[in-house]
Amino acid sequence: MSEAIGKVSNRDVAVNRMLKAAPWLAVLVTTLPAPLVFLLLFLTSTATDSAAVLLLLAGTSLTFGFAIGLLIAVIFLFYRRKWLARLRDRLASDGITASEVVWFRSELTSAERASLSEIERSNPLLADAYLETLASRLTASRIISRSRNEMLKVERRLNRARSLASADTQALQKELLEDRDRLAAVRQRANDHLTKARARLQEIEATASRKLSVAETDVMMQRLGSAQDQLPLVLEIARLEQQALVEANTQLNDTPVKASGN
Repeated sequence: MSEAIGKVSNRDVAVNRMLKAAPWLAVLVTTLPAPLVFLLLFLTSTATDSAAVLLLLAGTSLTFGFAIGLLIAVIFLFYRRKWLARLRDRLASDGITASEVVWFRSELTSAERASLSEIERSNPLLADAYLETLASRLTASRIISRSRNEMLKVERRLNRARSLASADTQALQKELLEDRDRLAAVRQRANDHLTKARARLQEIEATASRKLSVAETDVMMQRLGSAQDQLPLVLEIARLEQQALVEANTQLNDTPVKASGN
């Protein structure tokens, strides 16, 4: 049921976790067991010739095992990439929500990923609004891409219909033209939503940056003010210490004179 309505299921989460760990496990499983067995036999061997052969087998199995593990890891990575693409298509079928943006991080720009990470650290409330707007931006971008592809298909069908001069394709051409106009209208509306979403993203980024700058400036000004308040006190203490040192030296210099006078 969750797959039918375009939601993430517990099975999807488990499969993603398994596919994420599978490449590393493949490298470990294919690389370590055989060399460890040969190395253990090498350590327990008493004959010099057999020990050399076992050491050679350990190095060879390590090399071949690592190469096979890398090949299997690459296969898992490609499979996970295709699986994630199918999952994203299913999630986007009913519109992308804020909680599903994490599955679409590869479709975010580097600036959007950096802004999202910074806002999540500084202001969780703004982060929720940023995620909602990112979901709208992703949905609009996917609608534009899908409508563009559909319009290309309609154009190809329309060109084929026009090339059939001997057949009556007027009704078909009319339907295809209506489909093209409908797709163009959908694309225009999606472009409007995309523009609004991008403007909202910039607004949220500016708000978060402004609040962060004000907070940092307040802290810096407080430290500057406390330093300026402490500076006269420090100078006064240093002046008193210097005065006390001068008086002590004067007393030490006067003491022998008084003693000699007596």
